[in-house]
Amino acid sequence: MPGNDAASNPSRLPTALTWMPVQLLLLFVVLVAIDLACQFLGAHLVHAAPAPLRGAAQVLAALILSVVMIAAYRSLVRVLEQRTADELQASNAVRGLVPGVLVGAGLFALVYAILWALDAVTFGGFDGLAGMGHALAIAIASAVGEEIVFRGVVYRRLEERLGTAIALLISATVFGLVHAGNTGANWVSTLAIALESGVLLALAYAATRSLWLPIGLHFGWNFTEGGIFGAAVSGGQYSGLIRAPLSGPPLITGGAFGPEASLAALVISLSASIALACYVVHTGRWRRPRLRL
Repeated sequence: MPGNDAASNPSRLPTALTWMPVQLLLLFVVLVAIDLACQFLGAHLVHAAPAPLRGAAQVLAALILSVVMIAAYRSLVRVLEQRTADELQASNAVRGLVPGVLVGAGLFALVYAILWALDAVTFGGFDGLAGMGHALAIAIASAVGEEIVFRGVVYRRLEERLGTAIALLISATVFGLVHAGNTGANWVSTLAIALESGVLLALAYAATRSLWLPIGLHFGWNFTEGGIFGAAVSGGQYSGLIRAPLSGPPLITGGAFGPEASLAALVISLSASIALACYVVHTGRWRRPRLRL
């Protein structure tokens, strides 16, 4: 029928939906809404579970959130961008997740090694498994949800048009500001999150063009921080596998926000970021700005 091309060809999008800023906004809003809805429903699932099973219920809720977020991202990319989301290709999952988790855990272990050398941490032995479910669930949900939204949407779409440097600056700033309202947050912690996670995780995506590596890094860092050492993670409190309380000035320990806001974490993560940036440039993956939307 004349004048109804969009209806007769479902793969053809209205012109407004092909514009990058519109697509970025739609992807961001829809995926954040799905993430929050999954968290809300997950909280009800956990609350309904018997007390002895709540840790397992938290992990189940986090896994459901992850599956839903990955499926939603793939579907939205297919509809809006008219392509397959190769950055979340299932065949690359293990190859990206395993080294990501190991490197993320290793980087945070180095943070605690520095804190120990500065006499800011006291190791008090095994603290039990009671907090493992909570720490595991939060690490899974935050790694998958935040990486899909901030690296898969914000960083990726900005880099396509504005180049790697500008996309790093904007996405890292936004990521830091999102954490500015957390418990114990201040300008130091906001800057630290932007420079550490915002830059490092975006460069992990730039180095591989895959979201699996930054997801693994994010999970490995957070789970080691909260699940192994029992430290606060972005202001959230955890009971870890090892009793390792911190003491000292906030610039050394990170204060109530957690050791992510410490100078040790900043040094370790920026060192890793510099190494990744060199790799991205050396392999030709650093994108110059096209300066058009």
